[in-house]
Amino acid sequence: MLSYFKARCCAGSQRHSLARRIVHPVVGAQQRKSTAEPNYFYFKPRAASRGNGALIGLWVVTSLQGQLGYYFDAMSTESVVGAKTQANSEYAQRIDRVIDYLRGNLHRPVKLAELADVACFSEFHLHRIFSAVSGETLNNFTNRLRLEKAARLLRYSEQSLTDIALDCGFSSSATFSRAFRSGYDTSPSQFRKSGEIKNSKICKELFPQDEYGLAMSAEEKRAAFPVRLIDIPQRQFAYIRVTNAFELDRVLAALKTVIEWAKSQDIFSQGILFGMTVDDPHVTPKHLYQYEVCLASSLPFECREGMSKLTMPARRYAVIRVSGDIHKVATAWDYLYRDWLANSPYEPEHAPALEVFLDKESAMDWSHFELELCLPVWKPAEMRNGRNS
Repeated sequence: MLSYFKARCCAGSQRHSLARRIVHPVVGAQQRKSTAEPNYFYFKPRAASRGNGALIGLWVVTSLQGQLGYYFDAMSTESVVGAKTQANSEYAQRIDRVIDYLRGNLHRPVKLAELADVACFSEFHLHRIFSAVSGETLNNFTNRLRLEKAARLLRYSEQSLTDIALDCGFSSSATFSRAFRSGYDTSPSQFRKSGEIKNSKICKELFPQDEYGLAMSAEEKRAAFPVRLIDIPQRQFAYIRVTNAFELDRVLAALKTVIEWAKSQDIFSQGILFGMTVDDPHVTPKHLYQYEVCLASSLPFECREGMSKLTMPARRYAVIRVSGDIHKVATAWDYLYRDWLANSPYEPEHAPALEVFLDKESAMDWSHFELELCLPVWKPAEMRNGRNS
């Protein structure tokens, strides 16, 4: 079902996973003193006795100078814990905004100042905060995304190495080849032939191939998983991004939160509940694999703490409807990528593949799934002719 499952349980078989929190800084009604000053706040570590324990140092970000330090110094321990949780959630949301921006701009160099503006952090603090929240340095994360995108294009497209290099933000095919070999211990051309990464320096632990797929012939898969093309219009959705998404409890907790939130907003019944990811379990390290639990709605909504909002552009998708357990879902994903896509005139978009829950009330039951598996695709010939059909 979820890409989580496809990644965790059917990693090799599904060939899926081409592969997503933000509120502005908690500065209240305070304003920055100048437009040039970064919107971050800082207050010095403090220690104070507060009944049930000591308050240790807090580091936050804003242009409030001294005021918050005094305010926090007067708080109870319980209040500080709550405020710190809110700040942590806000930081995670702002770093999510950076991640989304990077994913959408892998084809070009992105300056640090751009990302600082996106996150509303100073350039000086962005590196440290990004590493603290994501577990990776900003440079390592960006390079990993570029290489993972390149690996998907090598596996599923017929683009030349030079075109792939430029499409992934490398200055030349030579630079790309060096980076790819450094990351995956194989050359781009060798990977294109074999489709395998045996000694990845980035991915210390990958999943075995074909572990969860059903034993079905090509004819049986074709009959069981008919593919149709649909055009999904632009939509706005709320999401929770789950990191280290191979841990089942993390994904289920996010799914429960989204469902409860949607019901509280009275948008659950008409909303579209789905999961998505741009990560590939064959390429992305397990502890860095991310999965987004999402709900799209045509009605207005307000995100709760820990959730973010995005607009998904209109796209064409190749869709399979599947009813069954995780093995059947894994087999359907495998067929969609390995058989249908490879023999179609389409190539995959660098955009998240979707898993739409058709039975939303039973979305927490992962023993049986009612899903639509949606792979974003485009036709190179139509793009060259300037047509979109």
